[in-house]
Amino acid sequence: MKYVITGAAGNISKPLAEKLLKAGHDVTVISRHEKNIQSLISLGAHAAIGSVEDTDFLAKTFTGADAIYTMVPPHFGATDWKGYIGQIGKNFAAALKNSTVKYVVNLSSVGAHLPEGAGPVSGLYRAEQALNELTNLSIKHLRPVYFYTNLLASIPMVKHMKIIGSNFGGPEFTMVLTHPDDIAEVAFEELSRLDFTGHSYRYIASDERPTSEIASVLGNAIGQPELPWITFTDEDSLNGMMQAGLPEEIARNYTEMGHSIQSGLFMEDYLKNRPALFGNTKMDNFALQFAAVYQAG
Repeated sequence: MKYVITGAAGNISKPLAEKLLKAGHDVTVISRHEKNIQSLISLGAHAAIGSVEDTDFLAKTFTGADAIYTMVPPHFGATDWKGYIGQIGKNFAAALKNSTVKYVVNLSSVGAHLPEGAGPVSGLYRAEQALNELTNLSIKHLRPVYFYTNLLASIPMVKHMKIIGSNFGGPEFTMVLTHPDDIAEVAFEELSRLDFTGHSYRYIASDERPTSEIASVLGNAIGQPELPWITFTDEDSLNGMMQAGLPEEIARNYTEMGHSIQSGLFMEDYLKNRPALFGNTKMDNFALQFAAVYQAG
């Protein structure tokens, strides 16, 4: 089979491409810079150097493929982050409109049922809607839950303030988490089978833990067993992210997403469609990765 993978240097796209290559498939990887995908080229991948902002480039690259894996790369310089994410979805749709591609596996997110109020994930709602306008191909939207790896951004807070937290959480608040490796495994499964029809979505999760327990597990892994989870106000969360160097547009979107998580709206559709099987990476597994990054910093 012939596949095209966008975001090929990323934490999901790269292991996905590796799995497809190992299985003997013809794989083209899209990247802005060839140096970022040298390891994949050495495994036999074809390089397509260009930008997902270039619809003509996408259409040319998609030509002849059996299936495409689409994802919107991060762009922390965007002045309208939701609008940017939605536009890339429109670019994918425009490039696929007159193609012979029959299958798309699209990386979306939990919360993408919300057209507003979910920060960058409301941008992914727009991207899903743009792709869903296509009637000539089958689309599977992957909606993973909160990434474990997002917690790595908390390491400076843990080191300097001896706390971890966000504008969501609390004593009875349970988080659902997953790992990029588990998402890559599901994407590989969907692309290998290509047995989905129409437009559908699939939630991906690996573990469920109260935020207090998340803090405890991570704290034990780094020698801080009393590490507390602190639930910040939206204002404190916004100011903290901006003080850490995030642009205001990005910080405001993340704050909005956290507010949606805390309200329960973010997870409402997931709870109605909870996956029967969870991924292999549990909180205790991720704690080892967290500790390694913590110690290396």
